[in-house]
Amino acid sequence: MSSIRLRLLRRVIPPILLMNLAAGALAYTLASPHLREAVLRTLVLLEIVFALGCVALIWFSVSNGLRPLNRLRADLNARDGGDLAPIAADDVPYELAPLVSSFNGLLAKVGEGAQARQDFLANVAHQLRTPLAGLKTQLEWLGARHAEPDTAQSLKLMLSATERMIRQTNQLLSLARAEPHHFEKTRLEPVALDALVADAVQSFVDQASLKNIDIGFDLEPATITGDRFLLRDLIDNLIDNAIRYTPAGGAVTVTVRSGLLTVEDNGPGIPPAKREQVFSRYVRLDDKTHGSGLGLAIVRDIAVVHGAKLTISDPANGQGALFTVKFS
Repeated sequence: MSSIRLRLLRRVIPPILLMNLAAGALAYTLASPHLREAVLRTLVLLEIVFALGCVALIWFSVSNGLRPLNRLRADLNARDGGDLAPIAADDVPYELAPLVSSFNGLLAKVGEGAQARQDFLANVAHQLRTPLAGLKTQLEWLGARHAEPDTAQSLKLMLSATERMIRQTNQLLSLARAEPHHFEKTRLEPVALDALVADAVQSFVDQASLKNIDIGFDLEPATITGDRFLLRDLIDNLIDNAIRYTPAGGAVTVTVRSGLLTVEDNGPGIPPAKREQVFSRYVRLDDKTHGSGLGLAIVRDIAVVHGAKLTISDPANGQGALFTVKFS
């Protein structure tokens, strides 16, 4: 990758030096013979000073001229990966206006593609929910009427696969609803966080019992402003994630304080170096555990649209993981 400064130096300095040398040669020729030696020494010194001055002047001028471009680069680098807002063109120099216009056109096309993808995702997930729920009901009906070992085992496997498909469908729908750049703030309303958590925990009692996990909660009255459905998705994903990664016989505790939600488990924990990574989509630290790797990405997106701070830390006893969502 070539440098603009170096290219200008290569293009400008040689012609200037040649012209200066030509002028120096003319002055040397016209000088009296007994003054030529002194003139030559003076010309060599002047040529060196002149060349260094030209290099410094060009370097400074180009650096000053590139400042708007550097500011543009810094602005783009500072953006979040999903920030597709157009670049402000108010203070952009005339020469950079076409570049900024092209960038904004590209961002608009990417935004349209992202919106189409999110709409498709939401539509597909929504359309799949009803037939999958019907399939699950029919499998449960068959399971209650066929006790033969082979049939019962096959129905159990089909029911398990259907439940996983339903969960993935719900995850996709939550992901579409929680997309930060498509979130409708008109859906915000006062929500009793403690009541929402209490209801969510009850729905996970059976799942926890299958692994002999002690699931409990410590709730204080807390009202926040948010989207009830998205907040329920956030709570469900945090609890589901804790149960999935907590070994049999472990414990999961959900706590609500004023503007603060925590979910603590005594599982294997998450190394500090990987705590930011787990919030990326499709990232799973344990391949032995079923899942799509979308749960914590959904939690992050919901926290972002609610202006909440999401962190992972070590519990007080040092074992497991402690997820904290602090609402402003």
